[in-house]
Amino acid sequence: MDYSISDSLQERLDTTQEFLSSQIIPMEKYFLAGQWQELESMIANARLKVKSLGLWAPHLPKSLGGTFTGLVDLALLAEVLGQSPLGHITFGCQAPDAGNAELLHLFGSDEQTEQWLKPLAAGDIRSCFAMTEPHTAGSNPTLLDSTAVLDGDEWVINGRKWFTTSADGADFTIAMVITDEQAAKYSKASMIIVPLDNPGYKLIRNIPVMGHSGYGPFSHAEIEFTDCRVPVSNILGNIGQGFALAQERLGPGRIQHCMRWLGIGNRAFSEMCRYAKSRKISSNETLADQQLMQAMIADSAAELAAARALVMETAWTVEHQGFKAAKEKISLIKFFTANVMHKVVDRALQAHGGLGMTDDTIISYFYREERAARIYDGPDEVHRLSVARKILKEY
Repeated sequence: MDYSISDSLQERLDTTQEFLSSQIIPMEKYFLAGQWQELESMIANARLKVKSLGLWAPHLPKSLGGTFTGLVDLALLAEVLGQSPLGHITFGCQAPDAGNAELLHLFGSDEQTEQWLKPLAAGDIRSCFAMTEPHTAGSNPTLLDSTAVLDGDEWVINGRKWFTTSADGADFTIAMVITDEQAAKYSKASMIIVPLDNPGYKLIRNIPVMGHSGYGPFSHAEIEFTDCRVPVSNILGNIGQGFALAQERLGPGRIQHCMRWLGIGNRAFSEMCRYAKSRKISSNETLADQQLMQAMIADSAAELAAARALVMETAWTVEHQGFKAAKEKISLIKFFTANVMHKVVDRALQAHGGLGMTDDTIISYFYREERAARIYDGPDEVHRLSVARKILKEY
C-alpha cells in the first residue's frame, strides 16, 4: 500500500493547517465562553475565506461546489480539521450536514436536490438526522418505533427522537421511521425529509451533556413528531430502504469520524506536551522532567500512530476495494480509535491538573463531548463482538 500523497494534496493540508492555527483556534475562546452571537459572525466570515481558498466542502463533488478528491484525501483533511471543534463547521463539512448531503447526493430526487441539497452544500441552511430514540436501543435500530403512515399523498409521522444533533436552528431533518411493520427486519424503515417549520414537529429541549446544553450546531436535541404531515415525495430513496441508506451513510462517516478523533487526539497530545514543558514543579524542574509524565507522552504517541495507521489502511481499502472488503476494518477502527482518543484526552486532562477541569483550555470540552464517541454509531461492545464473531468464523 502506497500512502504517499500528491504535492497538491500536501499543499491543501498545509493551507488548511495554517488557516486552522491562525483563524479558527483563536475563535475557540468565544466558543468556550458561550458567546454564540459573536462566534456566528466570525464563523460566517471565516467560511467566506475558506471558499475563496478553494477548500470548501471537501466531502462533496465540484458539481455541488465542493472539493472532494477521494476518501483518503478527505480522511487526511478531517484529521487536520478535527483539532478544533470549529474546524469542520468552518469548512462546511460538519456532522450531521455532511452525511445528509452525501445521502441527498446519492439518493435524492431532482426536486430534493434543488430544495435541500444545494442550499445545504452551500452552507446556507443546516440540517439534522433523527434516528436514535430515548426508549429503544440505539445499538439495534431495528427496534425503532417511530412510524410514518401513508394517508393519501402524505406521510403522517409520529414518534420521539433524541440526540438529534444540530436540530436547534436546523431547516430540515432526515427522519428514520418505520413505514411497514410487517416487512422483513431490514426493510421496515425508510428515511423521510421533514421541514422543521412543520406544525407537527416540536423541539422539546437541547439535552444537557455533562452540564452543558450546547447551542445550534453544537447541541443535541430531543424532538417529537405528532401527526406530522409531509408530502409522499419527501421519502429519500425508496420505501423500506432506510437501513440500506443508513449503512451508506455510516461507512464513510465512520472513517471521517475516526480521523477527526485522531485530530482531537493530536491536539490534546500537543497541549499536554506544551503544558508539561512549561509547568514548573520545583525551582529547576518542569512536569516534563517526571518519568511518569514521559511515559504518558510515549504511550500516547504510540497509540495515536497505531490508530492512524489502521484508519489509513481502512480508508485505502475502501477507496481501492470497496466497503465490503473493509467491513471488518471499519468496526475495528470505530472502537479502537475512539478508545485511543479517550485515553489521550484523559491523560492531557490529568497532566493539566485543576486547569484541565476548567473551560480555560479546550481539553475539558473534548473530554465531556467526545466521550460519546464510544457510544454513538454503535457502542464499543457491539463493534468488538461483531469483529470477534467474524474472526472466529474462520476457525
